[in-house]
Amino acid sequence: MQVLGPKGPLLYAGTDERTWAVHQIHLAAQILDNPGGGLVFATQTMGQVRAALLSSDEERWEKVVDLLMKAEEHAVRRELEAARRQLELAEAALTA
Repeated sequence: MQVLGPKGPLLYAGTDERTWAVHQIHLAAQILDNPGGGLVFATQTMGQVRAALLSSDEERWEKVVDLLMKAEEHAVRRELEAARRQLELAEAALTA
């Protein structure tokens, strides 16, 4: 038997970072106003994406990170349409 290293969970669910981030941002936008914790899970998702992008390449993802921060701020103030708009801009910046 040859052991090559830890096998743990796949980074970014087995896809590339950008695809993972786009899917997470899209999910956050969809659940923002869902009853039963949608706002909590959406802001947590935004924070996780922001942290992942910062740790991978802060300079490259600076604009996206800033948009996600603004989206979180709008979300916690229950300015959901403004939060969704920031998420749309973040998603567009990731796919550009």
